[in-house]
Amino acid sequence: MLHTAAQHDGIDDRVAIEEPLEVRVGGAALAVTMRTPGHDEELAVGFLVSEGLIAPGPAVTHPPEDLAGNIVEVDTELLRTPDARRFYATSSCGICGKGALEEVAVLAAPLPPPTERIDRALLAALPDRLVQPGFAATGGLHATGLFTVLGEALVVREDVGRHNAMDKVIGRRALDRALPLHGLVLCVSGRLSFELVQKAVVAGAAVLVGAGAPTSLAIALAAERGLTLAGFARGSSVNVYTAPERVVG
Repeated sequence: MLHTAAQHDGIDDRVAIEEPLEVRVGGAALAVTMRTPGHDEELAVGFLVSEGLIAPGPAVTHPPEDLAGNIVEVDTELLRTPDARRFYATSSCGICGKGALEEVAVLAAPLPPPTERIDRALLAALPDRLVQPGFAATGGLHATGLFTVLGEALVVREDVGRHNAMDKVIGRRALDRALPLHGLVLCVSGRLSFELVQKAVVAGAAVLVGAGAPTSLAIALAAERGLTLAGFARGSSVNVYTAPERVVG
């Protein structure tokens, strides 16, 4: 369930649910994220893949042996030892500058040369194609959608955390053994942070578009990795900041 009942000024309302989720690997607690319950297995796997902690192949998820709530166990092997500080930091202060760009370069394989292109008008319209029932009910959820270059929606997920919504999409594809996301388009309902570009690059997406503004470091990373980054996609207009060769029109 994405939302619950609440009141303000004596008026019935709906608010987005926010609860902690603990991700465990091999029985050990690895990270805690605040999320909207639902698709928790996707979130756990997507988080691990997009942070470069596990390979994008098959992973088995299940409740912990003690059946505690708000915990997901992932049976797989870690590729590296994570820096725990990053998983409790905000997207704006977790990592920064040149070191951040170099780290993502290690985690992400280079994108293949563009073979498919997306029409500029369609790119601008993709945020309007995000199905967001949770946002419609509460006004408090972000969304990420995965689309083909023809505008077909493959996966759409909502969450209070914009990074969680993307992790759920990536996790779904990982569980379906459908990574990397070469030739596909990720669309987010808000601004474009470094963290979202990082996740898109690690998952192998060719294009990332958002309804909001990109940050300077997001643009720098997209340019360095050859990702097409587009922002302010509203109605019939969109700003393409990097790798414009994938956009026509």
